[in-house]
This record gives sequence, C-alpha cells and structure tokens, in this order.
Amino acid sequence: MTLFELSNSQRDLLTVIVDHDQPSGQQLKTDLEDAHTKRSTTDESPNLDVLVDMCYVEKGQINRRTNYYKITDEGRTALSERREWEDQWL
Repeated sequence: MTLFELSNSQRDLLTVIVDHDQPSGQQLKTDLEDAHTKRSTTDESPNLDVLVDMCYVEKGQINRRTNYYKITDEGRTALSERREWEDQWL
C-alpha cells in the first residue's frame, strides 16, 4: 500500500503527526476535530495502526495507557511525494 492508497483520514493523521513532536492519540484526535468540525469522533486507533504497519509512523509508549506517534523518514518522504503530485494539479 502506498500513500496514494490511504484513506483521507489516514492521510490527515499523517499530516497532523508531522507538525507535532510525539503527540498522543488523544491529541491527534483533538487536533483533527478542531480542523474538521464535522469530522466523526470515531476511534483513530485502527488508522494509526495502518500507518505504523506501513512504517510511516513510529508508535511508542508515554505510560501504560497512552501511546505517542512520531513520523518516520519514510512517512516524511511519502508526504513530500504526495504534495509534489498535488502541486502538479493545483
């Protein structure tokens, strides 16, 4: 699966993660809700797991109940390539 095959929610998460230093899942959810007032408040964990499985995001533990997420070099490259592709059409 490539970045082009991700869902909009997964791409949004990746874009938000890149602007933070190890945000928690709750912080990401809050930021997405703030950016998209009509966005569903569903659990983002499955979408985050896809990004981790694709090696676009690294998952770590803040404490026993809270994880953090950090974009990887592969995730940055994929986002950059996506933006270059989008710029061709704007």
